[in-house]
Formats: sequence, structure tokens, C-alpha cells
Amino acid sequence: MPGQHDRTVKVVTDFNPHVVVHVAVWEPYARAGTATARSLTDDAATSILGAAAECKALESIIVRSGIEIYGRARGSVTRPTEQVPTNPTSEYGHMVAKIEDTADAIGRRIGVSVGTLRLATVLGPHVPSALGRLLRLPAVPFSALADPPFAVIHQHDAAEAFVSAARVRVNEPLNIVAPGAITALQAIRRGRRVPVPLLGPEWVAARALTYLAGAPLPDHVQEMLHRGRLADNARAIDVIGFAPRSTTSEVIEQLYRWPSVVHTPAAREVA
Repeated sequence: MPGQHDRTVKVVTDFNPHVVVHVAVWEPYARAGTATARSLTDDAATSILGAAAECKALESIIVRSGIEIYGRARGSVTRPTEQVPTNPTSEYGHMVAKIEDTADAIGRRIGVSVGTLRLATVLGPHVPSALGRLLRLPAVPFSALADPPFAVIHQHDAAEAFVSAARVRVNEPLNIVAPGAITALQAIRRGRRVPVPLLGPEWVAARALTYLAGAPLPDHVQEMLHRGRLADNARAIDVIGFAPRSTTSEVIEQLYRWPSVVHTPAAREVA
């Protein structure tokens, strides 16, 4: 309930939970523009995590983060583990880093465990996704200079990871990433889309065109297309016994089978 601070605090504190699972994170251009997504995410974290700190029964906080928190600066680790220092290089990366900092500070102050699930890009038939929208365009841009691999996670696997993390009261960050990897060009070909190779200056025009086509290209997705986005998920298997059911390639294949939105006109009133 972003923007409804008092109501959120009342609902959470009245319920007085043992575990709070915070997933109210707005990825830029998934459901809202960057500025709005940042504002909604900040408001939700302030309200929900602040309210959780007032709950006497609270034992554990589990928050959603993303592997964007590691960044893709030059020389960065290609497949980071949870021990790699965070260094976000996109707006979304900075957003999830702020959530982690807020949750950790509250956990230390009130003495409860804090678990962080750093998710790969979540794709699913009911999940708004800037990457998913882009890959389903009839013609899809990709980097002609480099076509690095990336990984994703299916929405059902992501949900199961949160349940497993809450069950064991995890008290550390964990990467939640589907096994395997795929490149943008490979994904485009699996979807039988038209690949559009781009060089540096052409991405300015591509951002404008994808925006007009209803698939805006935020900086973390463009960064993925240029430098890839992977992470090591072995720790999640050891700590919470979680292993995704779908591989990255399987999730991408499913992406192209999900039905598109069909706008049905309102029925006419009959006298």
C-alpha cells in the first residue's frame, strides 16, 4: 500500500507477525517509470519495514533484492557469489541496495535476523517485466559488439524461494538464479523475432523506438544486453534447500508461449 503509510503501519502492527516478507519492489519500467518506481519502492520500504520494527513478535525479515546490486563495472566478477562486494551501476541496483541497507539497519537495531533474496530478472505470465516486454517485440535490438549471457528466474521459482527462506529464517543474502544462461541473440532467435544489431550511437534511437512500441528500455536492462547478468546460486541450495525447477532457457521459451494482452471492448448497454 505505497503512499498509505498510516494504514500500512496499522495493518502490520495489528497483525504482529513473526516473519515479514517484503517484496514491494518496483522495477523501473516494469509497471512504472524510473522516478515513480523509485518513489513507490522507497515509500513501501519505509512503511512496511518501519512497521515491522514495532512488532514485538517479530523474529525474521526477508526482503527482495536483485543481482543488479553487484553491478557490471569494468573488471567486475562475471558470476558473483554472495561474498562479492556490492557495487551497483544502474538505478535499479541502487534501489535494491538501499532496501538491503534499510532492512539490515532495522535488523541490527531490534535484534532480528534479516535474509535477502537477490533475484535474477523475474519472468512469468503474470509479472510485468521490462526485459520480457522487450524480448516479445517483433524486432528486438541486441549489441553487435558483444552478446553476453544472462540468467533469469521464473515467477513460481522466485515465490518458492521466499517460502523456503521464511521457513528457515535465513539470515544472509542469497542469489536466486535459474541454472544455465542465454544471450540476447539466442533468446531473439528462440522467439522467432527479428534481431536488430546495434552499435553504440544507435542505442539512443533504439531507446526512443522501444519506448514508443510500449517496451521502454531502462538502464539495468541495457546494461544486461551490453555486459550480461549472471550470479552463482549454489549457496541457496546449501542454506535453504532451494533449487529452481526451470532453467533460464526454459523460462525464455515459456516467455514466447504466454498469451499477449487482448483488449476487449466494453459491452454496449442494452435498453
